[in-house]
Amino acid sequence: MKNLAIFDLDNTLINTDSDHSWPQYLMKKGLVDVAYTEAQNEKFYRDYQNGCLNIDEFLKFHLAPLTRYSMEELADMHQEFMAEFITPHIMPMQQMLVESHRNAGDELLVISSTNEFIITPICRFFGIDNVIGTQLEIGADNRYTGNYIGTPSLKEGKITRLNEWLAARGETLASYEKVYFYSDSKNDLPLLCHVNEPVAVNPDAELEKEALAKGWPVLNFK
Repeated sequence: MKNLAIFDLDNTLINTDSDHSWPQYLMKKGLVDVAYTEAQNEKFYRDYQNGCLNIDEFLKFHLAPLTRYSMEELADMHQEFMAEFITPHIMPMQQMLVESHRNAGDELLVISSTNEFIITPICRFFGIDNVIGTQLEIGADNRYTGNYIGTPSLKEGKITRLNEWLAARGETLASYEKVYFYSDSKNDLPLLCHVNEPVAVNPDAELEKEALAKGWPVLNFK
């Protein structure tokens, strides 16, 4: 029976938070109001770290700039963003972790609360094609509308989105002998407790405490 290896992205496969970094890129390029964007970005990042993020308010803030550009413009921007803000924060051990599961024949999947526009190219860098991020609405003009669709993949939402992904494949968790989930955040405790092979990576204090109490493996890539 095949195994499923699920990875969180931010601070797990990469040693930074892509959701937090994207507004920093926009500020550096002079594409947004710096004072407002910096204040909001830091507020929402603290809320996420504290486990009290209002996902609707955050996504309203975070997705608005995407509506101003075509898909082609955004693709070019993302290449620049990734080269400066993401790739320098990917360590060889993180790539080796993914490769070890690939070489074992495991199915690979990333589940992140970050939106699919930001995470999909990063996952492609790792050679991972199965990607679950917060889904974005695209209008008739083939531009992002600034709205999301479906269930945001945050906290228990990751379980919902995982089950939807499995169902679309005619599978359940029972279709796999081992289901690994690698994550850094206490926000992911619902899914970590849902799989049979949870692994804490670069864990925050609460997750590290939980992992030690339950005997979960702990990895540090920083």
